[in-house]
Amino acid sequence: MSKITHIIVPVDFLQTTDNLVEYAAYMAEKLQAVPHFVYVVDMYTGDGILEVPYVEECRKRLQTAAEEKMTRLIADNIVKFPGCTGEILLGDPVEKIVDYAREKNGDLIVISSHGAKGLEKILLGSVTKRVLKRAHCPVLITNPFRK
Repeated sequence: MSKITHIIVPVDFLQTTDNLVEYAAYMAEKLQAVPHFVYVVDMYTGDGILEVPYVEECRKRLQTAAEEKMTRLIADNIVKFPGCTGEILLGDPVEKIVDYAREKNGDLIVISSHGAKGLEKILLGSVTKRVLKRAHCPVLITNPFRK
């Protein structure tokens, strides 16, 4: 087994992000690894039947807000973890997270599960579950509602 040196941390900047980042930072410190944060802007682009107005404007707003939050996240962690990075990507979250982990030579992905149930889980699926199935490296799933 190889040493874990790069930890990929997909964030969503929702209320539970701080718990995930705190846990990932703890793991990075214990393993003497570098965290790499990633946020994926996933926007519905519309289809032939249902047109969504202002999709590009909405995407830009989300991307700008995410860039500001990512800048703060990196600033909060760069002293403790020199070399930590953060990227904002556009596209399918599962595909982008898995590709990013491969590009960064990720040895571990630390991701949280939101615990969707019932219809929400059926309709939306689970990004975490699909990342787990497709990742080239181990995936550590955290419960964001527990400290």
